[in-house]
Amino acid sequence: MDLTPFVDELRRELAVAAEAAGEEAVALAERLTAPLESAIRLTLLDALSAAADEITRDLAPGSVEVRLRRRDAEFAVSLPPTPEPAPAEAPPPPPEPDDGAVARINLRLPEQLKQRVEEAAGRDRISINAWLVRAASGALGPGKTQPSQRRSAFGEKYTGWVQ
Repeated sequence: MDLTPFVDELRRELAVAAEAAGEEAVALAERLTAPLESAIRLTLLDALSAAADEITRDLAPGSVEVRLRRRDAEFAVSLPPTPEPAPAEAPPPPPEPDDGAVARINLRLPEQLKQRVEEAAGRDRISINAWLVRAASGALGPGKTQPSQRRSAFGEKYTGWVQ
């Protein structure tokens, strides 16, 4: 990124402001612009670096760096790695047919989990109820046992799932 147009614009703005104060101010402005050029460039680089840091915070784990080449600033962008797609797993089989009786329960889910369930059901193009039945059937399907149960001095204690 060439900083020269920005430095030149600031020089023009300073000249316009000096004209309002008279000829002595114009002469002073002309004498000051050359020595101030490096300070102006450094200030612009500081602003660009601060912007790059802010973008990096939002882009993490990717990053944006400002690099100085000669008198120009360059940006180096490192994008976050793209995760490998997980192999598609076959959905668990539908629940085994039973006597046809259906039980109703109320289920309270945290809002974020509810949204994720809705998205997953939408991806599978099934109802939320069907998705939850399939998930529960998969969790309790063949080869899996109920949570282990043991007694302790403080009452019943449940730990993990066993396959």
